[in-house]
Amino acid sequence: MEPSLPPLAWRMRPRDLSEFVGQEHVLGSGKLLRRAIETDRFMSLILYGPPGVGKTALAHLIAERSSAHFVALNAVTAGVADIRKVTHESAEARSQRGGRTLLFIDEIHRFTRVQQDALLPDVERGNITLIGASTQNPFFAIIPALSSRSQIFEFKPLDNEDLKALILRALADKERGLGNLSVTLTPDALDHIIAKSNGDARRALNALELGVLSTAPGTDGALLYDLPTAEESIQKKSLAYDEDEHYDTISAFIKSMRGSDPDATLYWMAKMITAGEDPLFIARRVVIAASEDVGNADPRALFVAVSAYQAVERIGMPEGTLPLAQAAVYVASAPKSNASYLAIKGAMKDIEEGKLLPVPDHLKDAHYKGAGRLGRGKGYKYPHDFPGHYAAQDYLPQKREYYRPSEQGEEKRIKERLAGLKKRYQEEIEHD
Repeated sequence: MEPSLPPLAWRMRPRDLSEFVGQEHVLGSGKLLRRAIETDRFMSLILYGPPGVGKTALAHLIAERSSAHFVALNAVTAGVADIRKVTHESAEARSQRGGRTLLFIDEIHRFTRVQQDALLPDVERGNITLIGASTQNPFFAIIPALSSRSQIFEFKPLDNEDLKALILRALADKERGLGNLSVTLTPDALDHIIAKSNGDARRALNALELGVLSTAPGTDGALLYDLPTAEESIQKKSLAYDEDEHYDTISAFIKSMRGSDPDATLYWMAKMITAGEDPLFIARRVVIAASEDVGNADPRALFVAVSAYQAVERIGMPEGTLPLAQAAVYVASAPKSNASYLAIKGAMKDIEEGKLLPVPDHLKDAHYKGAGRLGRGKGYKYPHDFPGHYAAQDYLPQKREYYRPSEQGEEKRIKERLAGLKKRYQEEIEHD
């Protein structure tokens, strides 16, 4: 192979839609994006998804099929001056010849707000049709004015069969791939590449090419690409963990604890820890879940969660993984009740929306000089002076009910006790 050849992943880009692998949910027969490409009629596009799933490949495929003039920029190296140059030329071409310009911006999420603002007027006027590729959620990374004027298509990681098809195609293709070489790819090596590629076609093809280039042929001229070669060629996977993944993963973690699935809880925690998430951020979410989703169904959950937070704060990582996991598993496995959460929400809503209730005189502070002359504290019953340390008296000027204990865990006992106190209150009030 010529050393000056482009990388295998670049050479194997699809030449037409029939060669495009994956993304059937947006590029399948009859789908909107496919129809737009086939008819060469579409508005600005933002292609959003993880690396190596075909965003750039599709942009170039669109360029080859379209009658419009195509310009490509990379957001890492392009500046406002580059944008101004393209938009000026596209405006001239449109006014003089009626020509269209497709502007492809790879990694558009790396553009600053100023750079994105510079695109907006010409996108609005139709001087350029924008195709942006982003690995970050455009609703976080792209200014609303630009994203609202674009059709957004989310690309998914390729599945195992898609990756297998691409790898075997690259091995067989004599024009662009490795078909002129005698390569024997063992099944376990193929499975390893697929497993470690994490749905990333570029990663898979790079690993295939690296293994082939670094393997000496046998006496018969054949190259054996076996499992040890695959393991050397594709190392530990790097996690895609941008702002979008941060929110999605912590959401899955919280919902798994709430849903009483300790195994899912541990998986999402492991992903966050491996990706370098702040362990104290994870610990805070466990503490919140211990109150919001477990509450008084198992009050010990909060003690365990707070202890884990303090342990992580004191011992750091990686040892902090252990108390984090212990606390998350405890919260996930505990009986659940959101009664306390709903109770404080109801009380705060009344405070914010309703008329504020005055403090009854018998509950007011009676410790300062002259309080007695104002009637402060008069008639207050000290509960510890009564049987069962309970005195029937009103603590609000109007009745309110916020806390409704569930039948879960310890809260069932709390519910029974409160019901008994309410019955005693009615009896004593009626007796008085």
